[in-house]
Amino acid sequence: MPDGAKQQRDGPDPQGAQDAPETDAQRRRRRAQFLRELHEAKALRDRVQPRRVKAARMRQAMRMRTFRW
Repeated sequence: MPDGAKQQRDGPDPQGAQDAPETDAQRRRRRAQFLRELHEAKALRDRVQPRRVKAARMRQAMRMRTFRW
C-alpha cells in the first residue's frame, strides 16, 4: 500500500481523536472506507482462488433451490 494512502486512512493523531467525540459523518466515512477495502480484499481472493469461489457459488445455489418461502 502506498504511504500516502496509509496516512490518509489513519487520519489525524489518535490522541487528538480521544478529546472530541466522533461525529456521524466521520463514522460513516470510516465505515465506507472499511467496506471498500473489504470488498477489494474479497475480489482479490476470488481472483486467486477460483475453485473455492465456484464451490461457494454452487453451495449458495443449492441453498436457494432448497429454501422454502
